[in-house]
Amino acid sequence: MNIKNLKKLVYILPVLAITACHSDLDQFPIDPDSSTEANVFADTEEAKSGLAKLYASLSLTGQEGPAGDPDISGIDEGTSQYTRMLFSLNELTTDHAVVGWGDPGLPNLHAMDWGAGNDFTVGMYYRLAQEVSFTNSFIEKAINLQGEEAQYFIAEARFLRAFAYYNLIDLYGNVPLEDKVSTSLPEQASRQELFDFVEKELIDIQDKLKESGANEYGRVDRVAAWALLSKLYLNAEVWTGTEMYAKSVEFSNKVINSSYSINTNDANGNGSAYDELFLADNDKNGAQNEFIFSINFDGNQARTYGGTTFLIHAAVGGDMDPAEFGVNGGWGGLRTTKALVNKFDYAVTESDADGNPVAWSDGRALFFTDGQSLEINTIANTFTDGYAVTKFKNVDSNGNAGSDEGGTFTDTDLPIIRLAEIYLNYAEVAALGLGGDKQTAVSYINELRERAFGNTSENITSADLTIDFVKDERSRELYWEGQRRTDLIRFNEFTTANYLWPFKGGAKNGTAVESFRSLFPLPSNIISINPNLTQNTGY
Repeated sequence: MNIKNLKKLVYILPVLAITACHSDLDQFPIDPDSSTEANVFADTEEAKSGLAKLYASLSLTGQEGPAGDPDISGIDEGTSQYTRMLFSLNELTTDHAVVGWGDPGLPNLHAMDWGAGNDFTVGMYYRLAQEVSFTNSFIEKAINLQGEEAQYFIAEARFLRAFAYYNLIDLYGNVPLEDKVSTSLPEQASRQELFDFVEKELIDIQDKLKESGANEYGRVDRVAAWALLSKLYLNAEVWTGTEMYAKSVEFSNKVINSSYSINTNDANGNGSAYDELFLADNDKNGAQNEFIFSINFDGNQARTYGGTTFLIHAAVGGDMDPAEFGVNGGWGGLRTTKALVNKFDYAVTESDADGNPVAWSDGRALFFTDGQSLEINTIANTFTDGYAVTKFKNVDSNGNAGSDEGGTFTDTDLPIIRLAEIYLNYAEVAALGLGGDKQTAVSYINELRERAFGNTSENITSADLTIDFVKDERSRELYWEGQRRTDLIRFNEFTTANYLWPFKGGAKNGTAVESFRSLFPLPSNIISINPNLTQNTGY
C-alpha cells in the first residue's frame, strides 16, 4: 500500500477493523472492537489502516462517508465531527462568531448558559473519549510489530492521544485518565495529573517521531510534539496554577528553528498570501509548509458535514454568491460580531454612508459586508445581522472549485497548529516579560504583518509589543481556527466584565457570566453511570 498523504490514507476507512459506535460511552475508554484486529495488525502495512482511523476519527464521523454509519450516536452525525464541535465550543462562545440556527443547545453556546446535557458539550466529550479509546487500542495491538516504521506509528498514536487529552484538559478539566484498554469504571484524574501525563508523553515521543518535515503530509512529526508542548506550557498557569512560560519559549524556539516556514506564496496575486492558507489547494500551494498539524478533507474521498464543509457552507448567505466559495449553496448561519471587525480599525480603507468599515488594507480582514449590518440586533434566523466571514473557501489559488462536482463537500484542509501560532506564543511570553527576546518577537510579528499587508507599512516596534497588542494580534491572525475561548480564558476575559462583546451572556451589549463557565460540564449521563466522577462546579 503506497500511501502518499493523509487524504489518500483515509480512503481505506470502509475496510478498517478498529470501529465503534458509542451510544453512551459510559466507560472511558472502552475496547472499540476486537473481532478483526488480528487482520489489521498482521503486519506494518496493514497496521497503517489502523493508524488512518486514528487520524480520521478527528476528520470524519463514521464508516459510510458523510452519514449513515456513525462512530457516535445520539447526536447529528455531521455535528459530531471534531473540528465542527471545536468551532462550536471555542469560537461560538466568544466574540468571533454567532450562528442563527436554533438546533437544541446551539443558541446556548454564545449566550453562555449551557447545561450538562447540552448536545455540543456532550458530543465533544464523546468524540475525544473515542479518540482515546482508539489510540489505546492501537498502541496495545501495535506494540508487537517489528520495524522502524511501526515505531513511528506508535509514536503518532501517542501524540494523538496526548492531543485528545490536551483538549479534554482545556474543555473539561478533571476527566478520567486511561492509557490502556479497560472495561472497568475509571477514576477521575485531576487537571494537574492530566497535564503531567500529556507533558511526559510529548517529551518522551519527541525523538520517536519522524524528523521535521520527513513524514507524509497530514501525519505528524516531532515538530508537532514541540508545538503542542509550546501550547501546553503557555496555558500551564490557568490549568495547574504554576506558570511555565520559559518552557513555552523553549519549545517555541524548537518549532521556529525547524523546517516549517511561514507561507508567503501569493499564488492568486491579491497582495496578501494569508488567504492561501484557507483554500482548496492548501495541501500544495505553499500553505502546507506552515501547517504543523492539520485535519484533512477531500470532497470525493473524505466527506463529512463537519470540517471545512461546515465552515464554508454555514458562512455563506444573504447576498453572497456560493460559486465564489466553490460550493452549491449557503446554509446562512455563521457570522461574526463587531468586536472582531473592530480589531481591524487601524487598517480601514473605506467606510459606508453610516461610517461602518467595508474595506481594509490588512489582508486578514476577510469579511463580506454587502447587505450585512455591523451591528447584531437579532442572532436567530437573521443572517444579515453581523458581517459574514470569507476566510475559508473551496476554491484553489486559481479560483477553480474543489473536486466534488456537486459542490457540497470541500477539499480545504484545516490547520489545527500552524507556525504563525507558535510565533504568537513566543511573542505573548516576550510581551509579558517572562521569557524570550522582545526584539525577536517583534521580528516574528512583523513577518506575519508583512504577509497580511503585502508590505512593511504596518510593521511594529518593540514599544508596540504589549500584551494587549499580542492578544488582539492573535485574534486577527487565528480567528475561526478554534483558539479563541482558550485565549480569552488565559487573558481573564472569557467570563469576566473585563471584555464584553455583543450578546455575551445573552445580553445585547454583553455581560459577565459565572466564572465556572470557563469549563464545560461532564455529560450528565456519564456522571450518573460512574460514581467515581464528580461534576464540574456550577453544573
